[in-house]
Amino acid sequence: MADESTAATARASAWETALTVVQEVTPPFIPVGAHAMTVVIEYPPGDPGAPPHRHPGGPAFGYVVEGEMLFELEGEPPRVIRAGEAFWEPGGDVIHYSDGNHRDNLGLRFVVTMICDPTQPMLVLVDEDELAARAGRRFRDEPKA
Repeated sequence: MADESTAATARASAWETALTVVQEVTPPFIPVGAHAMTVVIEYPPGDPGAPPHRHPGGPAFGYVVEGEMLFELEGEPPRVIRAGEAFWEPGGDVIHYSDGNHRDNLGLRFVVTMICDPTQPMLVLVDEDELAARAGRRFRDEPKA
């Protein structure tokens, strides 16, 4: 019985050290009536990901489960986000240029929770004219590996 009691005590207190913070941010304004949507995205090796887009309804918070993502937001340098690392984007008018698979020999899988304003689409693609008009807002340099 002593072994069962010791195991029960260990299990009962394990939650106290089970938490690891991977990201902590102050989100922008969240509209009244917003809801959250969590999705899993999987890209095969070398896939460029979604075309340039924005999330007009609110911020998005993500975590790379497997692989490496080439991540680029308007005004920020591209960066590689690896499995076990988190990312976020403010949503609104900010263009998300890249969420593609950085590796050509490994799949990419990530989870994203988006705050969605029910009066706005969850994702809006950015057309070529707007990309050209906002070209000066894009960071121009090589990604930091």
